[in-house]
Amino acid sequence: MRERGNTAAKDIFEKCVPSFFYRPHQKDCVVLKDQWIRSKYERREFTGESNFFLKTYSADLFEVVLWKKGKDNKQFLKRIFLLSQKDFTLRYFIKEDSKVPKAVISMKDLNAEFQPEKIGHAHGLQISFKEDEHTRNLFVYHEDGQVIVSFFNAIRATRLAYLLKKHPTLQSNHLIPQIQAHCLKEGYMEKTGPTQREAFKKRWFTLFSTNRKLLYFKSPLDATDLGSVFIGSENHGYSVSESCGRNMRSGRWHCGITLETPGRQFVFMCEQEQERKEWMEAFRAIISQPMTPEDYSNEATLTRGK
Repeated sequence: MRERGNTAAKDIFEKCVPSFFYRPHQKDCVVLKDQWIRSKYERREFTGESNFFLKTYSADLFEVVLWKKGKDNKQFLKRIFLLSQKDFTLRYFIKEDSKVPKAVISMKDLNAEFQPEKIGHAHGLQISFKEDEHTRNLFVYHEDGQVIVSFFNAIRATRLAYLLKKHPTLQSNHLIPQIQAHCLKEGYMEKTGPTQREAFKKRWFTLFSTNRKLLYFKSPLDATDLGSVFIGSENHGYSVSESCGRNMRSGRWHCGITLETPGRQFVFMCEQEQERKEWMEAFRAIISQPMTPEDYSNEATLTRGK
């Protein structure tokens, strides 16, 4: 009886959910789940009664004022962001009357993901994109949960529009997984250099399953990565195994991981055995997956980590 009631309610309140709109999962942050409920039942965005909100997400221009963390400091300042489906870009301006944007970001490599714990705000959003062969991060938030989630879904709508233009023969449902690169695992590890005689240094690592990329930073809120490592499949020479850090010039941590790639062997150290286990599972999950044609292209162009 309850199941039939839930199905009937879903038919009403989720009747017109656009394909790009993010449907939160149990593990997602509070603001995503809260705004999903409010969009369905309070604002009735998807009942078909009005297309006001749907037009907003897919508008040619979407403007919003957000608090953005400075590139070289911890201070958050107001910035004007302008999202365009006309040329598939995201611009941001320092002042309202600024004629020239501080940055123009292409939708080609843009990724947006909520990171409230990392940013230190319940509505914290991380925007990442490629800049001079490195990954550049912007950390932003808005006090109003509806505003930041609307901006997030507008980015997804613009990303989908870009992908549809890039791949005109593909349907939306085939491109939805490419809208956003999800972080598989994040956290601190220690890392040594290419000869493995260098001292181990503590770094913040981010692993993405979508593009098979491991990024590392000095700290979680760094604007630019220090390096990146492509992680291919097992039948292309990639593997991961445990290693004993006590036989090496390791730092404080001794739960070792060895990542083998065709070009180099990487050695990492975790503080606790549980962390090593989680990283090993994350690496193996990617290595076990076959590579796509786009993966081969990324492997060829990605700058190897140092």
